[in-house]
Amino acid sequence: MNDKNNRDSWAEAENAGELLREGEPDASIAEAERVIAENPSNEYAHFFMGCALFEKGEFARAMKAFVLALEIAPTYVGAMVHLGQTLRMLGRHDEALRVAHQVLARVKDDPDALHLIGLIHFTRGDTRSAVQYLERFLLTRPEIEVAMEVEGMLQTLRGEVIPFPTKDTLKN
Repeated sequence: MNDKNNRDSWAEAENAGELLREGEPDASIAEAERVIAENPSNEYAHFFMGCALFEKGEFARAMKAFVLALEIAPTYVGAMVHLGQTLRMLGRHDEALRVAHQVLARVKDDPDALHLIGLIHFTRGDTRSAVQYLERFLLTRPEIEVAMEVEGMLQTLRGEVIPFPTKDTLKN
């Protein structure tokens, strides 16, 4: 796809993305559907559709939207990462890992792919791999909220977390 067509597709779908950023997933879906009806090969409309469906917890439908975006634009890294997160939420960890590693093959230290891989290994209880990827993720300097969450995961993995007091432990 040339740059002009790419810009045109972005402009067509931009409102769906804006509605999503404003916390209006239903309106974003309606707008993405409108754009797709006019231009079924708009990868951004499919992407925003997937993001809105993901927000609503409709992971199977979100996955289909991300796959459609990637069929149109196979190198769309954002769609790859979101597909990987959706597969993770569906419990399809092996597929999510494959997608995330495809992203890392394109962008060596992609923060979203590193985070995704770390989360999957954390979920699976693979401490060594989880620590490796989550530490690499932190080196990308993520937003503070995400960094704190990952630091908490790493503390748990390292056994550094102090158990929360219970009624029984408070009596002693």
